[in-house]
Amino acid sequence: MSTEKEKTSAPSSSSSSSSSSPSVELCKGVNGLEKILLRESRGSSTEVYLYGGHVTSWKNDHGEELLFLSNKAIFKTPKAIRGGIPLCFPQFGGLGTLDQHGFARNRFWAIDDDPPPFPTNTLSKAIFVHLCISYVFLCIRYKFVRVEGLETLDYLDNLQNKERFTEQGDALTFESEVDKIYLSTPTKIAIIDHEKKRTFVVRKDGLPDAVVWNPWDKKAKPWLILAMMSTSICFV
Repeated sequence: MSTEKEKTSAPSSSSSSSSSSPSVELCKGVNGLEKILLRESRGSSTEVYLYGGHVTSWKNDHGEELLFLSNKAIFKTPKAIRGGIPLCFPQFGGLGTLDQHGFARNRFWAIDDDPPPFPTNTLSKAIFVHLCISYVFLCIRYKFVRVEGLETLDYLDNLQNKERFTEQGDALTFESEVDKIYLSTPTKIAIIDHEKKRTFVVRKDGLPDAVVWNPWDKKAKPWLILAMMSTSICFV
């Protein structure tokens, strides 16, 4: 899976500063948790906490933050970090017997330069697991945001007991709480932010379904800022 960001406005003059060499740095973050800082020669950067393998920051070449991280995020076990790009495994949501979203986002990850091969299933029956990669994008005002690539698709509405519907609009916009599981989605989905004049293009492979979630103001309390500044696209 990859995510590309296309900016339609002209780059700022500050982007002409001299580039530096790419770097990878392991350092301490909030509450002493280890994190990895990845810096690209043109100025983009990514911050990944080993707790949960959680991406907490992604900045483009101009230093603009593209992800939303809640100011209520708790960087302390056993709570998962809120916002950014979490990994939900081996269960998405409450679709199973484990805790919400599984255990991967509540475990400490390690860096292995020579990882062992992925274990094979030696049991006589199939094992079904979920892998969800969730992108919480920073969007200031929803009335300027639309999601394209999901039109005419069937979806399960979590706000209506997972009843199945077909998307009727030419794009998904936000006027209230949204929590939908779109089925058999295309490999490319676009989030268009007209106010910031930029488009996030998310490309995926092997993850057929997409979840679009926005808690709006009622469910976001006491995380009101989460509802007002972000929208989440998950791939399962």
